[in-house]
Amino acid sequence: MAAHNHQVHQEHQCEEFPEILVLEPPPIMKVYGDQFLKNFRLLKAWESQLPLDEFLTIHAQSVRALLSPGRYPLTTNILRLLPSLQLVVTTSAGLDHIDLAEFQRRGIAIANAGDVYSADVADMAVGLLIDVLRKISAADRYVRNVLWPTKGEFPLGSKLSSKRVGIVGFGSIGQEVAKRLQACGCRILYCSRNKKPFVSYPCYPDVLQLAANSDVLIVCCGLTDQTHHLINKDVMLALGKEGAIVNVGRGPIVNEKELLQCLVQGELGGAGLDVFENEPDVPRELFTLNNVVLSPHRAVHTPESLTDMCENVNGNFEAFFSNKPLLSPVANKSSDDSISEK
Repeated sequence: MAAHNHQVHQEHQCEEFPEILVLEPPPIMKVYGDQFLKNFRLLKAWESQLPLDEFLTIHAQSVRALLSPGRYPLTTNILRLLPSLQLVVTTSAGLDHIDLAEFQRRGIAIANAGDVYSADVADMAVGLLIDVLRKISAADRYVRNVLWPTKGEFPLGSKLSSKRVGIVGFGSIGQEVAKRLQACGCRILYCSRNKKPFVSYPCYPDVLQLAANSDVLIVCCGLTDQTHHLINKDVMLALGKEGAIVNVGRGPIVNEKELLQCLVQGELGGAGLDVFENEPDVPRELFTLNNVVLSPHRAVHTPESLTDMCENVNGNFEAFFSNKPLLSPVANKSSDDSISEK
């Protein structure tokens, strides 16, 4: 009788608290735990002693929703083992870890970070640009290393206002960057899949033309097959030896080898990089360049953005299990709107 009551209690609990599969904990769970998902029962695959395939097979019929960090690839093999899956909520805005065509074919909905990170990433992009132009990090090292008294005046930086800033990808992040830099007196240009009718900034059909008409490029687009190594040597040469590149998108959008070559040979003026091709491995040659500012892929994360992300994730799951519209559905989003979680 007791065993029967326990079984009934378990079944009632499963009905009351829907299951969510978590393959690997996203940063919000590492920081805040899982209390923001207290109305759900989490299946924590990483805590199981079973091989992943066996773990997924056991829960195959019950799992309708999955929480995914931005770096965990959702492969066809994983989908094959989850025939009841109907929703993936990813804590990134970027979608390069998801096979979108396969998800669409299977009718699996996707919700991502939406606009949660946009303001923080835009702040970082502007911060990196100002640092590169005004040489703030290099000047800081100059003072700390007591070079001012012995070597004299530090080299001059470059003015921000009046710069022609080309934004690659004009989704929510690109628009936030534009808003900030227009207030700083910059002239905004952009390259996007589609011209945006709600802004008057010049739109260029390809990134090479954008670079030729810009002093600075800020990379805000998502990583796709089309944007891999989009920023190559031709683009850097078109930008010119006084030009600067800021990347807050994904590392592989910029050809890192060619970037390093252009910087060392003086064919490009500087770079501010929050993302890299083979993270966390960063080319050591970049460490010696005073015209380069480096950040360890942290543009999206502040305590405030993580709190907002918790609310977004919880809200998407609550909407799904209540048969209501998702808060941040991915449907019909272009790659311009995509940027990664770290």
